[in-house]
Amino acid sequence: MRNTLAFAAAVCLFNVSAIAWTATQQKKPSPSPADTPIEDVLKAVRSDLQSDRADILAKNMTLNSEIAAKFWPMYKDYQVEQNAIMDEQLKGIQRYIESFDTLDDAGAMGLITAHFNRDERMNALRQKWFGEFQKVLGTKLAVRAMQIDRRLSLVHQIQFAARIPLAH
Repeated sequence: MRNTLAFAAAVCLFNVSAIAWTATQQKKPSPSPADTPIEDVLKAVRSDLQSDRADILAKNMTLNSEIAAKFWPMYKDYQVEQNAIMDEQLKGIQRYIESFDTLDDAGAMGLITAHFNRDERMNALRQKWFGEFQKVLGTKLAVRAMQIDRRLSLVHQIQFAARIPLAH
């Protein structure tokens, strides 16, 4: 029950961030290159995601002080790498939305290729860090950490995907 409530809370918090991002996109039909509202949105979304993920992870993993002292700095480094991939994805979505009305085959192909590349990069990142987490946490706890992280990522991806207009 506690895990379900924590997960539901994370989904709700993410929804608020995603709705705010969508609202900023609708209010500003076509920002000039000098304006970078997406940067501010990325910072806000990233901050929410990082604290929510770490909080949910902490509530679902019991770590003694010695292991926690090793794991949490490692997890922070993992989040930095993860954020770079997610930021790139959100910027790509922003470009797609801005050019949606004039989308050609090359633009559509660029969008789907970016999605495929993001998935590959996230899988490679998880595999790399799973090995590192396993050294500190042991196999079962490292698996649990990755399961939780992956579930949260899937929820976020669903939210992002729901806001991307389908190519036509």
